[in-house]
Amino acid sequence: MDQSLRRLYDARVNSGDLRPDPAQIAALGPLERIRAALENPPPAPRGGLFRKPPPPDPVPGLYLWGGVGRGKSMLMDFFHGTVAIEGKRRVHFHAFMQEVHRGLHAARAQGADDALKPVAADLFSGLRLLCLDEMQITDITDAMIVGRLFELMFAAGVTVVTTSNREPDALYKDGLQRERFVPFIRMIEARLEVMHLASPTDYRQNRLTGADVYFTPADRLAREAMEAIWADFTGGAGAPLVLRVQGRAVELPRFHNGVARASFWDLCAKPLGPADYLAVADAVRVLILEDIPRLSSENYNEARRFVTLVDALYEGRVRLIASAADVPEMLYMEGEGAFEFERTASRLREMQGADWGRG
Repeated sequence: MDQSLRRLYDARVNSGDLRPDPAQIAALGPLERIRAALENPPPAPRGGLFRKPPPPDPVPGLYLWGGVGRGKSMLMDFFHGTVAIEGKRRVHFHAFMQEVHRGLHAARAQGADDALKPVAADLFSGLRLLCLDEMQITDITDAMIVGRLFELMFAAGVTVVTTSNREPDALYKDGLQRERFVPFIRMIEARLEVMHLASPTDYRQNRLTGADVYFTPADRLAREAMEAIWADFTGGAGAPLVLRVQGRAVELPRFHNGVARASFWDLCAKPLGPADYLAVADAVRVLILEDIPRLSSENYNEARRFVTLVDALYEGRVRLIASAADVPEMLYMEGEGAFEFERTASRLREMQGADWGRG
């Protein structure tokens, strides 16, 4: 590319696509360093007569962390789109780990002694740059394999650029057997430049006001409004996201860049519990939840799960955008649990505030 990232960024500012942000501009420096090194690699080492040359050492990458909505994913997408090399990939961290686990299952079924090696060989073949969005680790299985996975990735010469809402030392915080995870943190700090994107502005939050996050009734107009919000956040992209929680699979039907979309029945008609909803709250920053019905003793189990879901979203300060049969106070008017639902209705009201959400 004959233009620097800064010039390309300024062009987007001048066109009105972006607002100039000093923290984002500061992050362009390390991203430009990585881009230049990838586009202008040193001569490849020669191999012997009967052996292939070893892969080159990866360009030191970047771990970009900061609060939600600060532009981390935007910067990574911007960077990924401008790096003029073959063998680059951009993927959400959860989706990447799902691929790893599917590969491990297949390798073990074929009797592999070291299942991770063939998985890594397949994932990293021909890959020079991996952009991993929203690294976060809550599952002990992921925590126990991610260190060796990254070792194999670096050994294959892959450069990593990743974003996270947490600094490296806060990854897998309070997790089981965390002492076994700490070497991975040290590896990240040694192999990647760690940078805090300390922007004071939450651009994602500013897209919404309290008036346009709760739609009732859940009719055609509500569906159209929800579709417009989804398109605004994601550009219409999205794929299922499966979270593994204590051996169970919890599926969000549509997910992109920290924004998930599901129906009430997707999350509350299935036998899910607090751990499942806490995993959802940890994995997403915005949940678009459609078609919340009126609740009563006739759908008590679904209502109870909905209360637990709202509690998890509330504690996680997840932005909830919902369509429902009625306003919060009128959703659960009779039957066992109606009195307790008053707290849920109050939380649903509070979560409609324009300043609600993780910052």
